Parts: sequence; structure tokens; C-alpha cells
Amino acid sequence: MPLGLRGRKKKKEISSKLVESEHVYDKILPSAADVAPNANGAPGLPPPPVSLRPKLVFHTQLAHGSPTGRIEGFTNVKELYAKIAEVFLINPDEILFCTLNTHKIDMDKLLGGQIGLEDFIFAHIKGAKKEVEVLKSDDALGLTITDNGAGVAFIKRIKEDSIIDNIKVINVGDHIESINGKNIVGSRHYEVAKMLKELEKGQNFTLKLIEPLKAFEMIEPRSRAGKTTTEGKISTGRETLRLRSKGPATVEEMPSAFEEKAIKKVDDLLETYMGIRDIELAATMVEAGRDKNNPDEFAVALDEALGDFAFPDEFVFDVWGAIGDAKQGRL
Repeated sequence: MPLGLRGRKKKKEISSKLVESEHVYDKILPSAADVAPNANGAPGLPPPPVSLRPKLVFHTQLAHGSPTGRIEGFTNVKELYAKIAEVFLINPDEILFCTLNTHKIDMDKLLGGQIGLEDFIFAHIKGAKKEVEVLKSDDALGLTITDNGAGVAFIKRIKEDSIIDNIKVINVGDHIESINGKNIVGSRHYEVAKMLKELEKGQNFTLKLIEPLKAFEMIEPRSRAGKTTTEGKISTGRETLRLRSKGPATVEEMPSAFEEKAIKKVDDLLETYMGIRDIELAATMVEAGRDKNNPDEFAVALDEALGDFAFPDEFVFDVWGAIGDAKQGRL
């Protein structure tokens, strides 16, 4: 059951966007494809213009406990955070990341580029700050970095028995605010991963971190490496809302079995080569390679879509191979 729903009094100024607990799992409003084509229900006519179609409504709470809010009308992650912030009267910059259908810091349920139309959104906001000095005694720190799509990079995985795993105050979900005094807020996850990788072996460095705010009863042992999957990211419904960094959000069918396998494999390759995990990025790469006939065409399409990443040739070739294996049923 969602948190914070035991008779808590709602603030007057936000009451119109908050709902009672018994309405939390109301059925989401239908998409334009599911409603009558016009006010009279006449068959065979074109659907109404976008401006007249019903808006998708999602339910949300703050992960550490809050009343339930309703949000609608967002087309990307930044707008989603702004809508959540508006409901709960907080600054959008306070939101670190969101999870779907759980208030826990569960990276398997992290909100990425898709939201099931009946998913419940939990927003994790900034909690305590901490500063940690780390000795880079090995080439690899044991971190996997991701970001929230709005300039906040955070720790998605910690490899067991790694340098970071032995520093118990660093946890999955912690936002990396600065490295050696350099503020990195606004940097993408791959940029942060590159900075950490380039730190000199044998030297100390300082991390400033912000952990997610937790309710007392939520505090649990830290998560370690564990197999990351896309399970739980997409609801059991047939359609999802696809959020895009460029262009409007779209309601789409769930990924096919081929696409799900390819996306998971490409996400694994991103972690191996770049120390990041990003389901949305993996999905974009699979989409770019779906109809390409050879690796050269794929490389060109990838450069056009994601040129800022400057992927190494070996990585591009392995991604092309993973997409081909998924198409042929070898994954």
C-alpha cells in the first residue's frame, strides 16, 4: 500500500491535485485510440485533434511518505519532475529519481524512458549530504552510474568487494554532486563515469554525495551488484508512455520480445564499456539498428542519433552484433 495515507490532512492550496487513498489505483484515462471518434460516437470518422483528446493521468507520491497526487500533461522527464514538484510544493531540483510501483530504492524499478499507463510513480528527493575521501587503489572503482535525465547523476550499482563496496557510507541511489571539488551537477552519466575512470590510480579523491531521503521504516541494508533487469519497468498493460529527450512523448505498444532482449543486452554492453546503465539509451540504439542492413549503416545512424557519446568502434560493432543475435533468436 502506498505510504502516507493514514488520515493525513491535505493542504488547502494543493488539495485539487491530491486524491484520497481509495482512489490511488483508479483506472487511468483511456488514450485517444480507445474513445469515441467524436462527441456523437459516430463510427468511421477521424479521431479528434490532439488538443481535444483526453490527457493521460498518473498517480504519484514522495517515496519517503506523502499524500497521493495526480499529474498529467508532461512530455519528457524534466516536465514530469516539474509536475511532481508543483503538486508537492517543492523545487524540481530536489527530485533525484523516480521508481515505478515501489517506494524502495530499487534500481530494477527505476523510471526510464517508458511508463506503463497504470504505473504508480514514486519520487525520491534529496536527503542528507556527505563527503567521502576515497583511495583509488585499483583501476576500477566498482561503480555503475546513471542519471535522471535532468542533470542528476547517481549510483545505480556497486560491485561486490570493490573499492566503493568497502566504503559503507556510499550507497546505491546516492547522487554524486562533486568530484575533487568540481561540481558535476548537470553532467550526463557517461561524463561522470569518464571523470571517475580518468582519476589517477594510487591517489586519494573526494566525493560529495547526497543520499535519497528515507522514512525511518524504509531504511534497509544497502544494495550491491545483483542482476539488473528491465522487469518491472513496464506495466502489464499493452501500452506505455514513451518519454523522449527530443520531441513529444508518445503512447506506444510494449516492446516486442526481440526488442526487450536486445535492449537488455545493449544495456549490459553500456555497463561493460562505459560504466553506465541507461534503458532509454539502449532502446534508442536498438531502434536505430532495427532496419539497418550492415554495421556501417548502423554506425552512421547511431552517429546521427547519438553523436555526442563518441562511442568506440568496438562497442558499436558489439551492439550491432547483439541486435542481430536478438533478431535471429540467439539471445
